[in-house]
Amino acid sequence: MISDPELDGAGETRPAQPAEEPPPRGGEAAGAGARRPWLWALGGAALASVLWAGGLYAFGERLAAPEISYRATQNLCLDFEARALSRIAGGLHRYRPLNRQDDHPAVRRAICQLQNGESISTLTVHVRVDLHRKTDPGPEFDALSIPLFAEMDPGRTEEVRGLGERALLLVGPGGGSVELKVLHGGAVFTVTATGTGSAPDTPADTSALRAAMVEDARALMTALKE
Repeated sequence: MISDPELDGAGETRPAQPAEEPPPRGGEAAGAGARRPWLWALGGAALASVLWAGGLYAFGERLAAPEISYRATQNLCLDFEARALSRIAGGLHRYRPLNRQDDHPAVRRAICQLQNGESISTLTVHVRVDLHRKTDPGPEFDALSIPLFAEMDPGRTEEVRGLGERALLLVGPGGGSVELKVLHGGAVFTVTATGTGSAPDTPADTSALRAAMVEDARALMTALKE
């Protein structure tokens, strides 16, 4: 009698055993459940980067624009009275003051030139006000002019306290020229005095000249303050 291959021994029926799958290898043990959080985190970081870059693109000019607390002058030679400089070098507004304004989207600039003589001047004063509308001038404020030749004397630099955010006095070789630079937010004030020192109405003492420049620069900042 031919026996049934599904019957064994005492007539018990054994269910068919499913085929065994090979064990997972290495990182596959965790399967998709391990990869999905990592992909989600990567996608979230990428999305955040895109949103951040888009925000900088949309608001970049607003973020970079410095704060300006001074009004734009319509005539710098009228606003810059130069009372202290005139006391030590004679009237500086009597001899055809030169005035100019440049209104650029990035920088609003005003320039004034004064002198204490008609054809021959022993003291010339240049004043400039730059209102930076787009970028902060602070990082470049300390960048001084580099001499054309290495052997040229670059002069000396002095820091003035209590004037704007930062203020520097640049005294040229021999004291023939003095430049005062003042930084306050997006505004930069520059006063330059150049003289021969060979006439009675020219301040040979640069300490008096520097003090007068600081006083007149402070008065100008007060006049333009909004």
